[in-house]
Amino acid sequence: MATSLTVNGETHRVDLPDDVPLLWVLRDEIGLTGTKFGCGVAACGACTVHIDGEAVRSCQVALGDVWGQVTTIEGTGTPEALSVLQQAWVDHQVAQCGYCQSGQIMQAAALLAENPAPSDTEIDEAMQGNLCRCGTYPRIRAAIHGAAAKLKEV
Repeated sequence: MATSLTVNGETHRVDLPDDVPLLWVLRDEIGLTGTKFGCGVAACGACTVHIDGEAVRSCQVALGDVWGQVTTIEGTGTPEALSVLQQAWVDHQVAQCGYCQSGQIMQAAALLAENPAPSDTEIDEAMQGNLCRCGTYPRIRAAIHGAAAKLKEV
């Protein structure tokens, strides 16, 4: 059954069953590989994307259940300029292996959209479902604070 969905502002028509996970639609059908497969059970956060601004685990959202516009890591920033949050990730040297970082950034973006000046505790709570096997949590927290400060200037 053909379904239309908007991803990063572009409409895509896909001919897949409604029960196919959004993660596989993004990666295999549309070719956006920034969203990663981690665990397949929504426990690690590597597959985090936004649907209408809400951070969701794309491994657990079926194509037929997508309720709005999808934004992936490729939809943040531009080829010419990183988003404020992406730049904060670079400035604070967050990534080590980098595998979880697209999900981390998408979760952090949702947090900052809701709370432009989160405390350490609020960051820890919001980011709790995003795992980093390299343990860069202090740098992630610092990058979120840095991005929040930068966004306040704008």
